[in-house]
Amino acid sequence: MLAVIGVHIVSAFTLDRQIQYLEVSYPSSKVSEALSGYTIAFVTDTHALPAEELRKVVGRINEYAPNLLLLGGDFPSLGDAPARSMEILSGVHASDGIYGVEGNHDNWEALFDAMEKHGIIPLSNNGVSIREQFYLAGVEDLWNRSPDIARATEGAGEDDFVLLLSHNPDVTMKQDTTNVDLVLCGHTHGGYVTLFGFLAPALAWSEDITEYGQRFMSGWAKSRDGADVFVSNGTGYLTVMPRVFARPQVILITLEHI
Repeated sequence: MLAVIGVHIVSAFTLDRQIQYLEVSYPSSKVSEALSGYTIAFVTDTHALPAEELRKVVGRINEYAPNLLLLGGDFPSLGDAPARSMEILSGVHASDGIYGVEGNHDNWEALFDAMEKHGIIPLSNNGVSIREQFYLAGVEDLWNRSPDIARATEGAGEDDFVLLLSHNPDVTMKQDTTNVDLVLCGHTHGGYVTLFGFLAPALAWSEDITEYGQRFMSGWAKSRDGADVFVSNGTGYLTVMPRVFARPQVILITLEHI
């Protein structure tokens, strides 16, 4: 027991403080040949990540030369923090731009103002055609406002690959996702404090974060209708306690035509 506790303490103050740049492939018949190889960087839940660390994240992302940067909400929200965070993240050189949604800890009006000031496009139950046969949609936060997947995706064409951005993955169990191909989410922090990355008491034994236990803990999951959902651990950390076997992440998804 002491050895197990010791391993978790060591992990919390070493590996779990190092951001993982997780490269993920997404093969799909809905991805057109022209989109094959398209790279999307996904940053969410930076919370208390210091500005200097966020600048390092931007530098690392730029090394991957992504086509698109997506922001999943829950950024520092006090004072001028939203503007500072968006200013830093606007330094990512994504050929097709930067888009983002709000999280439950965000003042969405302040966040969206900061996004627009720095050339980042907020999504709020709406969507946009990024390229031919590629439609990006984003919804409002499930806890604070009224997400509407149908409204966000109504502009998508029948042959479009549709990517939905939502801070909270629970919305994919409450609304129809049959017209969505891939959903990117954050919010659950990989359980934040876990037992070897498998058991997250905050998720398994409580509904304070999610109603669906460990279904949306981290990585790949399915919506109520079978749509693919990828849940990031988030890029930052809370100030109260360190992460334990729930390493912070930046996700880099490459679309592949099959």
